[in-house]
Amino acid sequence: MDPVIPFEPVVSDTIPAGSNWRYEIKWDGTRILTYHDNGGTQLYNRKRHNRTAHYPELLDFRSYCKADSAVLDGEVIALAADGKPSFHEVMRRDMIRRLERVDEMRRKVPVTYMVFDVLYVNGRWIHNRPLSERLDILQQIVMPHEHVLQASSHPDGEALFAVVRQQGMEGIVCKDLTSAYAFNGKDGRWVKVKNYGDITAVVGGFTLEGGVVNAVLLGQYDGDGKLWYIGHAGTGKLTKSDWRHLTELLKPAVIRDRPFVNEPARHRDAYWVAPRLTAKVQYSEWRWNEGRSLRQPSIQAFVDVPPEDCKLPWVE
Repeated sequence: MDPVIPFEPVVSDTIPAGSNWRYEIKWDGTRILTYHDNGGTQLYNRKRHNRTAHYPELLDFRSYCKADSAVLDGEVIALAADGKPSFHEVMRRDMIRRLERVDEMRRKVPVTYMVFDVLYVNGRWIHNRPLSERLDILQQIVMPHEHVLQASSHPDGEALFAVVRQQGMEGIVCKDLTSAYAFNGKDGRWVKVKNYGDITAVVGGFTLEGGVVNAVLLGQYDGDGKLWYIGHAGTGKLTKSDWRHLTELLKPAVIRDRPFVNEPARHRDAYWVAPRLTAKVQYSEWRWNEGRSLRQPSIQAFVDVPPEDCKLPWVE
């Protein structure tokens, strides 16, 4: 089976209401689709990059699924020390380049696969069937497992969002139970309501303190391929070791000319780099009247996303 590009929710400020809606926690993890048939089990992310070697705990398919063949859709999550899902932690697994480190990181960062959909089962594609039917099938084929859970739902979206906000979690996803699943689709059949904003941005510069990177200058591209500075981040989930490693990556990549078309507020002490490294950035709001920049941006993790995919929100 060739990997597919999964269906995505659209962002909304309001929670849709009605008996045809299902409300789930938006897990702060990485999207993974599991493909199993008589040729074995393969894992792919939303960009159709192979992640089979990264999550060996999911390869014994028969231990958590009764189907002879299936395509499952879900989110791989990892927990931080406070017991909440952490994108930074799961990226420690997902961004492994030296695969000989997988066993070591498996012990350090255990993961759970939160399965929320089934697209193919026992030789038949079922993505065009209503979500309610797909969930019934999922309930029948997924079995309890140490590393696999079927994502639960709550009947009251407002109440679920209130709990998520209280816990400082990412948000909720609202799904129309009557809806089909569209490969490489994105529309209002699935809606995400977020407790805070996050984007993917590219690093175009940095500043130093004591010879170590202490902040990065972030940008996104417009429709003409021009890189616009949107803010700098010196806080987030990165450890001191992460900042030192970042310094080793960025210092050799310094270039003379500024990659941004606009001049950052912090430009006098900045070093410019070719825009290659991308990061997931959390923020409180866009400051539309202040150069269209981010308020309180913080780095969550560096991600395997092409720089050209980091587009300004009004371009997408």
